[in-house]
Amino acid sequence: MKIEETKLKGCFVIEPEIFHDERGHFFESFNQKEFEKKIGQKVDFVQDNQSFSKKGVLRGIHFQMGKYAQAKLVRVLSGKVLDVAVDLRKDSKTFGEYIAVELSAENKKQMFVPRGFGHGFITLSETSEFAYKCDNFYQKESERGIIYNDKSIKIDWQLAESEIIVSQKDNQLPSFDVAILELN
Repeated sequence: MKIEETKLKGCFVIEPEIFHDERGHFFESFNQKEFEKKIGQKVDFVQDNQSFSKKGVLRGIHFQMGKYAQAKLVRVLSGKVLDVAVDLRKDSKTFGEYIAVELSAENKKQMFVPRGFGHGFITLSETSEFAYKCDNFYQKESERGIIYNDKSIKIDWQLAESEIIVSQKDNQLPSFDVAILELN
């Protein structure tokens, strides 16, 4: 398993070692001992989530506040997405910056998004099946977000605005400037 830290400290891209033969392929998608050794911290995942989306569906940018903050290990089971993490740690050198990584069933990459980050993704293929582990349980009252087309973050979602499908709830999320007022 190859684990590399991104320009956003604490956020990692994971590439599995894939073993191919005439029957197909095999890979280890998660090994807690190896994962924790390479990221340098202990993470106890307590909840797995999965979603199915059509092309252009954008989910995010989401995060949870305070003691309900979540770290996530995300991957794609079918299709292809652009996965985005936004650094919301006010004391970070990369505060307000983002990274975008293409995750697909084909490349089998994963991304570890630590606590203190906003997270979202958009489906680039006809459909996608997206799965992720969380290190904290979902708590509706602490759920927050940032509008996907925030003018200060300027995320390139790789699709035309007319192709992007956002839920009514996500379309009403505040700007980055407003959302960070609530952060500790």
